Amino acid sequence: MRIVKALIGAAVLAGAAHAAQAAPEQGKTLDVVRHRGTLLCGTTTGFAGFSAPDAQGNWKGLDVDLCRAVAATVFGDASKFKVVPLNSQQRFTALQSGEVDVLARNTSVTQQRDTALGMVHAGVNFYDGQGFLVPKSLNVKSAKELNGATICLQAGTSNENTLADWARANRVEYKPVVIDQFNEVVNAFVAGRCDVFSTDASGLASIRISKLQKPDDYVVLPEIISKEPLGPFVRQGDDNWLNIVSWSLSAMIEAEEYGVTSANVDQQLKSDNPNIQRILGVIPGAGKNMGVDDKWAYNIIKQVGNYGESFERNVGQGSPLKIQRGLNAQWNKGGLMYALPIR
Repeated sequence: MRIVKALIGAAVLAGAAHAAQAAPEQGKTLDVVRHRGTLLCGTTTGFAGFSAPDAQGNWKGLDVDLCRAVAATVFGDASKFKVVPLNSQQRFTALQSGEVDVLARNTSVTQQRDTALGMVHAGVNFYDGQGFLVPKSLNVKSAKELNGATICLQAGTSNENTLADWARANRVEYKPVVIDQFNEVVNAFVAGRCDVFSTDASGLASIRISKLQKPDDYVVLPEIISKEPLGPFVRQGDDNWLNIVSWSLSAMIEAEEYGVTSANVDQQLKSDNPNIQRILGVIPGAGKNMGVDDKWAYNIIKQVGNYGESFERNVGQGSPLKIQRGLNAQWNKGGLMYALPIR
């Protein structure tokens, strides 16, 4: 046993040493990305609507569009990115070690993740919450009726603790079935190893449509038991790179607010609105502040689209998921999407 522990300890130390050697110097991520010529973007291993390959092998989704937006900011070309698929256990180490430049992997922003793991969030691109997916044959209408149920969860997520806290507060007893790989959790649920699947509501919508042969035989229960603000992360200590990722997202959100789309962006270059002029670089300065071209936001909108366009085609009414905007609507339409001004 002592030998095993020693070997494990040595492996952990070796991994930490490798991570320290591989990570870019603080403040140098932009230089590293430009020299490489490609943005390395950490995503899920396959999560319909957020990051998954299509039939031709092209990665698409709300999170992938954020990768494309950052590539457009840095290179003026949204195609200059490479997806690095990561499971829940790999994602933070991959960012810390420099295996990826940005983590855009439906990851909840929490105080612990934002302060203790050497990384920091760069905004929120989807407001979510943990929910429950059940077969209709279970004949339950509320999560509070799940006493005695077995519940499938993925290891390495915040869902385990959130569910335990909620169950304790509501005096619901359950048996957790915790599995490492996402697809294996889905398979266990489909095979009947558990009565319930619990994860973020967006994930449940994705699973129901893309993974279940008869999606109409399943229902997402009405309870949302947590706040799960999902967004991109970067390494701590590189403020300029944080700015680039954060403002790439903000540009998409603000473009929607001002009605600037991929279809009308060229026409909007002639707008008299100074806010639109600043977004599109007609009034220069915003790009220079980050060390990129002043057409950075124009390139995002032209090649990727604004936030609303991305939402609708990937997870909204133009997608199989049909998720309502809800909290992800613009601030002036009852939602939480409020971009800081580009000026």
